[in-house]
Amino acid sequence: MTTFALKEWDTQCQALTSGRSALLIRKGGIMETHEGFEVEHRAFLLYPTFLHQNPAELRPEFTGLLRDDPEPGTIVLPALAEVVAVHRVESLEQALALEPLQALTAGAIERRFLYRNRPWVHALLLRVRPLAAPLRLPETPEMLGCVSWVPLGDVQHQAASPVLGEAELGRQRAILEGRLTGGSGAEP
Repeated sequence: MTTFALKEWDTQCQALTSGRSALLIRKGGIMETHEGFEVEHRAFLLYPTFLHQNPAELRPEFTGLLRDDPEPGTIVLPALAEVVAVHRVESLEQALALEPLQALTAGAIERRFLYRNRPWVHALLLRVRPLAAPLRLPETPEMLGCVSWVPLGDVQHQAASPVLGEAELGRQRAILEGRLTGGSGAEP
């Protein structure tokens, strides 16, 4: 069975894997189809990418996670992510209300929201389970490019317990949904 990985900035992968965040705001890569990013898989490995990471687009409390690629030529996949909730957000005001729940600045969220003149983003609440041992794969030409989903083939991995318990994920979901319905939601 083919395992898929989702490319995301290394900083965001670190925030998710450490439990500092459980939310991703996604639009898609420049090589995505005309329709843009879609949540094609409900469980996937996190694929940290160092390409296009921009310190100016990270909230200050996350910039300390920035680093150079520790193993160029090797992809180090740290965790399994499972989609708990996904929302297509078509209001910039709602998208900006999600800023405190994840690592991107309001400016980065707005840029992603408006990208390619298609006003929307996906908000993905994730249950993240670190791998017992990070999966190390040689980076191949098929993995390169600005795409979201990368097929890895039949790779073996073992995930540990989630970094956030079910009660905390439920709380994060309530906050997310509260902010998307116009409420402020409780603070994270």
